Amino acid sequence: MLHNRVLPAGLLAVTSLLAPALLPAQAASYEQLQTFSSLLNQVRQNYVDSVAYPDLVTAAIEGVLSSLDPHSRFERESDAEREEAYAMGRLAGAGLSFDQVDDQIVVLAVSPRGPGARAGIAAGDRVLTINDTSVAGLSSEEAQRQVIGDKGRKIRLLLSRGSRLEPDTIRVGLKLDLVPARSVGMVRLLDHTTGYVRLAEFQIKGGEEVAKSIKQLQSQGARQLVLDLRSNPGGVVGAAIEIASLFLPSQAVLFHTVGRRKSANEEVRTDKEGAFVKLPLMVLIDEGSASASEALVGALQDHDRALVLGRRSFGKALIQQRLPIPPRGDVVWLTIARVQTPSGRIIQRSYRGLKAGQYYSFAGKTGTEADTSTIYHTDHGREVRGGGGLAPDVPLPLSARLPPWFSVAADSGWIEAVADSVAPLLPKDDKARQAWGSATADWQARLVTPFLERATTRLKISSTPSPELLGRLGRILGYRVAEVRWGPDAAEEFWLRNDPDVLAAMQYWPKLDELLNSKSR
Repeated sequence: MLHNRVLPAGLLAVTSLLAPALLPAQAASYEQLQTFSSLLNQVRQNYVDSVAYPDLVTAAIEGVLSSLDPHSRFERESDAEREEAYAMGRLAGAGLSFDQVDDQIVVLAVSPRGPGARAGIAAGDRVLTINDTSVAGLSSEEAQRQVIGDKGRKIRLLLSRGSRLEPDTIRVGLKLDLVPARSVGMVRLLDHTTGYVRLAEFQIKGGEEVAKSIKQLQSQGARQLVLDLRSNPGGVVGAAIEIASLFLPSQAVLFHTVGRRKSANEEVRTDKEGAFVKLPLMVLIDEGSASASEALVGALQDHDRALVLGRRSFGKALIQQRLPIPPRGDVVWLTIARVQTPSGRIIQRSYRGLKAGQYYSFAGKTGTEADTSTIYHTDHGREVRGGGGLAPDVPLPLSARLPPWFSVAADSGWIEAVADSVAPLLPKDDKARQAWGSATADWQARLVTPFLERATTRLKISSTPSPELLGRLGRILGYRVAEVRWGPDAAEEFWLRNDPDVLAAMQYWPKLDELLNSKSR
């Protein structure tokens, strides 16, 4: 969700219901309020069980908001304080972002190398239970709060994956860990001239973090940059504005906000020349790139400032304003505007007339025909379309999906058992470290084969993994070996050297100018 940076907060004025003369529309509204008040009184007086009045009002508020759009929501003061403690790093979490899909809690994004990622949880997994208690009836925010707590606290999740008609069930155990409130997750050189910045989410100091990271890379020799926004669920829109401004000239349009009220309509521009306006740039996105990520990518793509590679983004770009609800300190996050890219594209997928399941089923896919029928043009005349997220300039294939049994294997410690038996046998020197990064045959023979033997013997697995899955398992196990033998820095280096999307992007540097200036995509 895009948190409103510039639009003024305010409460709607409440007119007196005791006005001496009511217009027809006012009279009708007054009658509806009377109906609602009568209903509350009937429930309180006659329902079989005792019901607290505040609970009824809260349920009514939530019902009103859910009828508006999929993302407006009500938040109690205590819950807001708990979420703030998590955002400030005072509480630990699972590294998972949840959303609601047709009355089911679904994993929207997984923080790289967080507790959820280490357990093999993937975006799209459906949450059935948390600590053996069903999540049926919970909102995504309520479920999210159940995976927040003290560091080291154990959490049990039951998930389903794959077809809804014949789903695979996965049990996962993990320990909560502190999640630093940082935007930048990884900063490295991919080769002597190519820098890489992983932008995991948009926190308040995101612009400052990215600028510092690029300067660090340039001091090491970087002359071009890969900005990784894969699985970035968004965050503070002000950070997205600051980051986009680093790469664009003064007074470049970043996006427009379009709402019903005049105060919600705004054109956001850069206020000065970007520090890296001439730095060659590529951006990686996928179906987990959402909200502020999409606003940033839309601006860079429309101005032909970056080549966008990967898979279609999520399709969620609404401006939400935090409005207080007196007298207890509760708040409502209310959608007040949509985001338009500089060319005029609406990123947000349609939701009017759609049930929640239909709306979310389009995530990462092409939007409805009405969403995508209009053609827009970038600064250099390339054709782009809106609705249902942003399509990359260069589509890249999906990674092989991890099978359901992988979570059981990960939870059983088999990854550590296999990898940790190999790691001590490798030389400690830098030459061995470099060689391990491309030793694909060794990964398969010394890691994947014994790992699969355990799974086959203990879990009675009969299916043969695809070559793509074998490659992904090799990267996961090889990463663990690098981390144990040479440390976290070596593990990061290993992962990037073997990331299929990063490897694909590196092939496009010679064609970058041609692709960004060509009208054919």
